[in-house]
Amino acid sequence: MTTKPKARKFRIKRSPSATTEVETPKPQAPSEADGAAVPHPEPRRAKAPEPQRQPQAQPRSGAVESAAEVSGEQDMDAIRQEGLTGRQLRMARRVAQKHGLPATSDFDAVRLLRAKGIDPFQRSNMLELVVPQAGGAQHEGGPGNALAELPAQAGGAGAGRVQLPQTIPAGGQNLPSTEVSPMERRTREISDIQKDITRRRRKKMGLLIVRLAFFVLIPTFFAGYYFYKVATPMYATDSQFLIIQNEGGGGPSPFGGLLPTQFANSADSIATQAYLQSKDAMLRLDEDAGFKDHFSDENVDPIQRLSEDPTNEEAYKLYKKNIKIGYDPTEGVIRMEVIAADPQVATTFSERLLKYAEERVNSLSQDKRDSGMVDAEIGYDKAVAARRDAQQRLIELQVENGVDPEAVIAAIRTQITNYETLLIEKQLELAALLDNARPNRAKVEGAQGDVRRLEGALAQLNDRMNNATEGTNSLAQQAVSLQLAQADLVNADTNLQLAQTGLEQARTEASRQVRYLTIAVRPVPSEEPSYPRKFENTILAFLIFGGIYLMLSLTASILREQVTS
Repeated sequence: MTTKPKARKFRIKRSPSATTEVETPKPQAPSEADGAAVPHPEPRRAKAPEPQRQPQAQPRSGAVESAAEVSGEQDMDAIRQEGLTGRQLRMARRVAQKHGLPATSDFDAVRLLRAKGIDPFQRSNMLELVVPQAGGAQHEGGPGNALAELPAQAGGAGAGRVQLPQTIPAGGQNLPSTEVSPMERRTREISDIQKDITRRRRKKMGLLIVRLAFFVLIPTFFAGYYFYKVATPMYATDSQFLIIQNEGGGGPSPFGGLLPTQFANSADSIATQAYLQSKDAMLRLDEDAGFKDHFSDENVDPIQRLSEDPTNEEAYKLYKKNIKIGYDPTEGVIRMEVIAADPQVATTFSERLLKYAEERVNSLSQDKRDSGMVDAEIGYDKAVAARRDAQQRLIELQVENGVDPEAVIAAIRTQITNYETLLIEKQLELAALLDNARPNRAKVEGAQGDVRRLEGALAQLNDRMNNATEGTNSLAQQAVSLQLAQADLVNADTNLQLAQTGLEQARTEASRQVRYLTIAVRPVPSEEPSYPRKFENTILAFLIFGGIYLMLSLTASILREQVTS
């Protein structure tokens, strides 16, 4: 049979002169105002099933229990009635093991800890701001802050502040306080802040979605609707052509036709590309194939359509958009793409432009050939005229003189030489005759006569030579004039040969300057439209609108920050 615990008396020291005895049915746990560490209320969990109360063992005959055992059973029954949770019991069991108490069960651990004066449910000792004293604990501020001076327990603990667990007794006599603990208030405030942050985030996210829809998604939707439903399908015709030169014919260069063709005609290719992209080509295409009329048709959508009477500038803008020409310098190929609303019309435009390019290439090569040949022909004509003049002068001198002065002078000189040789021989013969002791008179006189005759002939020849080399109309002057005329003729012949060689080189170079437009890929009508590229253009519109919105939002945020600061 279980008996109720006896009422204990506690003596609270209010002042040095007065003491009051208070009778309590059971020890109360110190409140927050006591300054002691009060365990905060744990979150309500599923209450562990209360262990079945063991029926009291029937007294056996001849067996007598001690008073300590009976008191321990009574304390454990009282602890069971307190309604402790499973977590509190496990905590008490761990604290008992920590202090080395031989607890046989969780309730026994609570009983042993209370007997030692240890609170098994105390979280931390950091909140104990008042150190227990042997004579009792002083308090201020009234009964709420009083520290009870408990007597020593059965374990032999000394006087001091003892922290014991306390539960609300059944019966509804003591209701829980309506005051909220700081921890609960802080938790509630944190929860309110989190809810407010979540609400603000949702609001901002909603506004962001609205802005994105207004500035990005809706414009992208309209752009996609235009590309998929409204835009007129355009057909593209591709063609490729090259501009090559005549590699035949040799020139002064030892490399001949080994030079790459693209290095020789890159300027022509660039000039041809510029011409096809010019307004002149557009006007010719409009006159021959009706470029403006085709793009002014009502079947073309309003964005790509020309007005009824478009100006040349408006048509030229559309021409540059629909006629795409590119030159590859590494391969020397010119690629052309012509876009129109009808594949046959696009093919016609492409063929016309190829014809214009061929005419332009022929015109450029003809100009180069003419400019190279003109100078060579002029030089050749001058050389021919100079040679004719020199030859005519020589002939006139020969006719005026009647004889060849040089031949006459050469003949006189030859005669003088011969006579001098004979004179020397006769003089030697005369000297040989005079060296005899008794020379033959007749031979000596004959030799002397021969010497006199030879000396007279030499004197005549010398006089004739002197007359031929002196005076304005002498043979020497005539010979000089003839030599100068002959030198002029030789010089004129040399110049004529050089001019003839230059003319041949100019002809060879002119033949190498001939340009040919070779069509590598002919235009073929397309069976499927090439433009607009619906998906790619829609994605591009989305990226463009997204970039515009991003720049505007960044600019607005920077301005807002500057204004705020």
